[in-house]
Amino acid sequence: MKISYNWLKQFIKLPKNPEETGYLLTDLGLEVEGINNFQSIKGALEGIVTGHVLSCIPHPNADRLQLCKIDVGSDEVLQIVCGAPNIAAGQKVPVATIGTTLYDEKGEAWEIKKGKIRGEASHGMVCSESELGLGSSHDGIMVLKENLTPGMPVAEIFEIENDQVFEIGLTPNRADAMSHWGVARDLKAGYQQQDLSLELITPSVSGFHVDSRSLRIPIHVEDSNLAPRYCGVTISGIKVSDSPQWLQNRLKAIGINPKNNIVDATNYVMHELGQPLHAFDAEKIVGNEIHVKTLKAGTKFTTLDEVERELHAEDLMICDSEKPLCIAGVFGGINSGVSEDTTKLFIESAYFNPVSVRKTAKRHGLNTDASFRFERGIDPNITEYALKRVSILIKEVAGGEITSDIDDLYFKKIEDFQVFLTFEKVNKLIGQNLAEETIKSILASLEIRVNNITESGMGLTIPSFRVDVQRESDVIEEILRVYGYNNIESGTKLNASIANSGKFEDYKLQNLIANQLVGQGFFETMANSLTTPTYIKLSEQLKDEQNVVMLNPLSQDLSVMRQSLLFSGLEAVSYNINRKQADLKLFEFGKTYHNYESGRIENKHLSLFVTGNKFSESWNTSNNSGNFFYIKGTIERILERLGINSIKTGEVKSDIFSEGISISSGKAKLVEFGVIKKSILKHFGIQQEVLFADFNWDLVQETAKNQKTKFAAIPKFPAVRRDFALLIDNSVNYKQIEDIANQTEKRLLQSVNLFDVYQGDKLPEGKKSYAVSFKFQDENNTLTDKQVDKVMSKLKQRFEKELQAELR
Repeated sequence: MKISYNWLKQFIKLPKNPEETGYLLTDLGLEVEGINNFQSIKGALEGIVTGHVLSCIPHPNADRLQLCKIDVGSDEVLQIVCGAPNIAAGQKVPVATIGTTLYDEKGEAWEIKKGKIRGEASHGMVCSESELGLGSSHDGIMVLKENLTPGMPVAEIFEIENDQVFEIGLTPNRADAMSHWGVARDLKAGYQQQDLSLELITPSVSGFHVDSRSLRIPIHVEDSNLAPRYCGVTISGIKVSDSPQWLQNRLKAIGINPKNNIVDATNYVMHELGQPLHAFDAEKIVGNEIHVKTLKAGTKFTTLDEVERELHAEDLMICDSEKPLCIAGVFGGINSGVSEDTTKLFIESAYFNPVSVRKTAKRHGLNTDASFRFERGIDPNITEYALKRVSILIKEVAGGEITSDIDDLYFKKIEDFQVFLTFEKVNKLIGQNLAEETIKSILASLEIRVNNITESGMGLTIPSFRVDVQRESDVIEEILRVYGYNNIESGTKLNASIANSGKFEDYKLQNLIANQLVGQGFFETMANSLTTPTYIKLSEQLKDEQNVVMLNPLSQDLSVMRQSLLFSGLEAVSYNINRKQADLKLFEFGKTYHNYESGRIENKHLSLFVTGNKFSESWNTSNNSGNFFYIKGTIERILERLGINSIKTGEVKSDIFSEGISISSGKAKLVEFGVIKKSILKHFGIQQEVLFADFNWDLVQETAKNQKTKFAAIPKFPAVRRDFALLIDNSVNYKQIEDIANQTEKRLLQSVNLFDVYQGDKLPEGKKSYAVSFKFQDENNTLTDKQVDKVMSKLKQRFEKELQAELR
């Protein structure tokens, strides 16, 4: 939000410069993010003086140029070469002296230098309107009034505005500070705390009076909940034209382009007092009646930006007897606004329901200065005052007369909030005992009325413009920000409590695994929980009816909560690949959200993404790509780190994988992982293979808690290894070999390992060769060859019988 320093000075005589004022605003909670200089004319006409043309003679070397002798109030008369057709002796003209900086139409600077034009010296430049930024005329030099003194700065002749503009990072709760009046009110309270008693000067409306009652436009409000207060008045005989320079300068300073004197007046009062206003062309109001109501869903309405919009059944509209004129509190209609031919006005000043305005603005994707204020909650008690203020201003800048009484429909007065403030709570939250008089002084400076005082506290009435102050803690926050956070003394004693947390607290397990993954070269991501509903179409397992839909989404792409971490992760993968980062290892701890018949459910997950090379390219690494077995190993290390060792693998049923497996512990399916289908990757513009693992973190955490730590002595007797080279059918998988081995020998067999796979022309068609190792060990004795050979013989028989395997 932009606040003009010069504008503020109309409300309060600021005793300090803009920089110091900015520090105070920040201390008061209105953080000043920057202070920018504003000049209504770039350069502020610095170096431009009034010159008296003494003589003009033709240039000896150019037909269209003249040599002019010009008095600029100095000891020496300047010779300036000028090509303007309208320059003549006796004129008073603006002269840019040597060293003056001028600006072209694009805002680029250029300096006036001493030089020669066609062999004749020229010591300055006689300027036109366009060269000074005072107009658009290029026809010739600007001629000033004859009574001006040579050497007089031209900046003194014209209304050049030099201002400093505060960029305030306004928090959503500070609706009271959405105007220059509101900011000045805060400054008054801040300076009072510094023992500077300043008067807050409010614009007078004593000059408001009804000139005639020739044009009354009755108002009908159909839903007082959506429009608790609505005021209107008519003004006739106005003339639409450009605003006076002072008004244009005020608006330009805060980044608003002037349009005409009527629109500028309503904008001025809105930024002055915080009350949005709207001016209608009264002659375009059919039936001479205003109806504030909702319309049938699907009604078409074209707004000022020439966009046809389809209305919602809950959109509050300002209508005449036949058609809608304006979206209440948001945006005007194209057929009801003020034009150059407008002579009669109906001025609206209202208080609309903040929730209704916000929903309407979001539905139509509109964000206007008016909706910005209505959404946050304006002061319902200045509605009539602001209407009088803008009426007086319009009469001042556009003429005309007020031709009706103010119609003020205020159905049920919005009462001020009542709060009881306890001294004990004040001192406890602030951490310092404040004197009762200090508290009363601060509250009075904030216009918070003290109704009664007891030994324990105060009964307070909160003014209606402070919609964010409704609780005792809110009042204490107000006291503290005015008293000054920097004035709170730091204690010499620090109290802290130690929380007793278990080994399996979620954050501890998360940190444990996160550190492990980072050590393996993974990067952590944090994706938005909001996503687009179109991702549901990429997997049959995700159901549209299970979406948790946002009631007031920021956009269609962020309208539902995610059912899977996959798609937000693929967005990150695609983003990086598109920026030449193709080797990725990412992980995320996050939640998924589902809307079941039994209720809404949140589940926590850990997701892994691997694509491209595992490590940076190097001369001593050949096969460096992150493959299926790399991510499998990463998953197993995670489970081992959590003490989950008793696991089994199974088929994965998810349709997001082209190939994949699941890992379970008992009946709990802990993780599914595999290669993402190319059809899904294509949706994100990804052309390389991506591996994805999805941990059900809630089950992983629960399983880790239930694992019992087992200790075993180091074996005293050596292990024995034997190998088989098995020729088997392509349909046989390693898990079948492992299961048969474990079933055949349960006591001595410690492990089975596949250490080589061969498929080639030298083998029969449909066959492959597996090299499998078997590790045997007895905890009580040294194994003999006879014992091991006996087991290997049993294994050979079962492999031949059940798998039709052959030894190579």
